[in-house]
Amino acid sequence: LLPRPECRYISETSKIAEEVAQERGITVEEVSKDDVNAAVVHGSKLKEMSPKDLDDLLENHDEIVFARTSPQQKLIIVEAFQRAGQIVAVTGDGVNDSPALKKADIGIAMGIAGSDVSKEAADMILLDDNFASIVTGVEEGRLIFDNLKKSIAYTLTSNIPEISPFLFFIMLSIPLPLGTVTILFIDLGTDLWPAISLAYEKAESDIMKRQPRDPLRDRLVNERLISVSYGQIGMIQATAGFFTYFVIMAENGFLPSRLIGLRKQWDDLNNDAVEDTYGQQWSYADRKILEYTCHSAFFVSIVIVQWADVIICKTRKLSVFQQGMNNWVLNTGIIFETALAAFMCYCPGLDTALRVYPLLFWWWLPALPFSALIWVYDELRRYLLRKYPGGWVEMETYY
Repeated sequence: LLPRPECRYISETSKIAEEVAQERGITVEEVSKDDVNAAVVHGSKLKEMSPKDLDDLLENHDEIVFARTSPQQKLIIVEAFQRAGQIVAVTGDGVNDSPALKKADIGIAMGIAGSDVSKEAADMILLDDNFASIVTGVEEGRLIFDNLKKSIAYTLTSNIPEISPFLFFIMLSIPLPLGTVTILFIDLGTDLWPAISLAYEKAESDIMKRQPRDPLRDRLVNERLISVSYGQIGMIQATAGFFTYFVIMAENGFLPSRLIGLRKQWDDLNNDAVEDTYGQQWSYADRKILEYTCHSAFFVSIVIVQWADVIICKTRKLSVFQQGMNNWVLNTGIIFETALAAFMCYCPGLDTALRVYPLLFWWWLPALPFSALIWVYDELRRYLLRKYPGGWVEMETYY
């Protein structure tokens, strides 16, 4: 028997075997599998199917309606879809639905008509029993997941410019470019507000157009996020810090070639005659003032490149121009971290208490081109993500 047109349970473009057979005047057995993309399976027929038959059914049909199924059969259907690598959502309100609700990736119970047992087994409860609320719940879940990823990506990036000065200090034996106190300023001060502000970012316009994420590959922190944060943006930030460091050192007479291998003399408390590139002698106290000034400058350069970092972390695929700058918690965070950096550098007494020395105005400028580079680079990356979906850039950099 075929359903009346007004009672169709599959889309207009899909056809079940019985419809194809009726159109062509042949038996159902004579219909080719290639001509059918939908199926209706009654519980009595499902009972006779082996797991392999069910797997073949799911693989060869885009739309399937299971009718008059028992609670045990609902569980079998859920397990079959999960074997096929699908994300399964199950709705239910009765005690008999509990096994399927529990087994599903997302169990959805009715808040008004649902039993207490089904609510306990479910992951989501519809308080108004309205299926449209499922879409709202999924969107909110995706938004939370997105914003957590963005916050982690932002936070991880500054680890590279924080670690690399110590690596260069050890490997190249140069005066320490960044101190531990200024690292604490970044991790516990300037980075906190912007990182938290990403939780207030609104959803991207394509958030409900995406396919469900692969639970085995698309984790909260994956290799692509590490690659972008550490291997790309973090490297640009580290370069900005070292450029600022070498600019200040060169301006004071120490060209990069002179700094390599200088650490032992530089940190010698009894050596007050360390010569710079031009033969000028530096006492231990003067050298340390210059070193701590470089610490402050390196710290400020990280703050400046983090401006761009937090802006590019607002979206995973869309342009900043599409998303807008309407997150005023984030905008205020950028102002806050800049003001805090300025306060740490220019507050009287902190040079003695925390060894943070004031900077000349133009020492804030060397990091600005790198901040612009980060923004342009990531805008280009996201443009390629949108223009070539599924391409190499997406496979390697879309986190």
